[in-house]
Amino acid sequence: MSDWVLGVIGGSGLYDIPGLSGEWRTIESPWGAPSDQIFDAELDGQRVVFLPRHGRGHRISPSELNSRANIDVLKRAGVTDVLSISAVGSLKQELPPGHFVVVDQFIDRTFARPKSFFGTGLVAHVSVAHPICPRLAGLAAQAARRSGAEVTEGGTYLVMEGPQFSTLAESNLYRSWGCSVIGMTNMPEAKLAREAELPYASVCMVTDYDCWNEDHAAVEVSAILEVMHANSTKAKAMVADLARALKSIERTPSPIDTCLDFALITAPEARDPALLAKLSAVAGRVL
Repeated sequence: MSDWVLGVIGGSGLYDIPGLSGEWRTIESPWGAPSDQIFDAELDGQRVVFLPRHGRGHRISPSELNSRANIDVLKRAGVTDVLSISAVGSLKQELPPGHFVVVDQFIDRTFARPKSFFGTGLVAHVSVAHPICPRLAGLAAQAARRSGAEVTEGGTYLVMEGPQFSTLAESNLYRSWGCSVIGMTNMPEAKLAREAELPYASVCMVTDYDCWNEDHAAVEVSAILEVMHANSTKAKAMVADLARALKSIERTPSPIDTCLDFALITAPEARDPALLAKLSAVAGRVL
């Protein structure tokens, strides 16, 4: 077994991969209930831990996701790196439906979700200037290409609150900002992964052109589901390819593994012991 333990947050069908064996496990979190149990699996000797972001059957709306619990249970399961897989709308003509975008930046426009593990009693400010782990993102992009996907590396993901799709004015505004794709799920997920010292990468599967493109019909769920089905086949192949590739790659330490060393602000004698205990569990080490 390699030093990598790949956590995958994505759709309910991603764990249906030939050769994958595992079991559903319940992991409790002091941050509340996660979206679902984790599927703790092995593929050709590589451990992979899956978490259906919206729960099996897609039960949970984006605004109601408990991202703190989701990231926490992955860390408690021993995950070392997190791969996010999500459906998005395209804000650029050159990123058509069916295209994969491995983003490297986010603009967070969510407002109804808890965004940090830290708070009164233990204050910390973690840098997310570069929220994506370039090592994991590069490996995921290679695996996606080997799985038959057209891939663009780099781009900005505009994370909106939802659950409604954009207005035309909003879509055009985000295009004017230079954003590549738009979705509802990767924030605060990516920020929380950084606070948990988990390298994080995001593979975005384009399902539509949002509503800005007058040459295409307005966003409809039926059309999105059709593209999502085609994308999911490539996504499953990508996960399998990435898992096999990790077996032959040494996982050298990442600066993200210890980023909290430079983030805690509250003086040691003023830290809330109860919150400190919860945060030490999130970090997987004594803070």
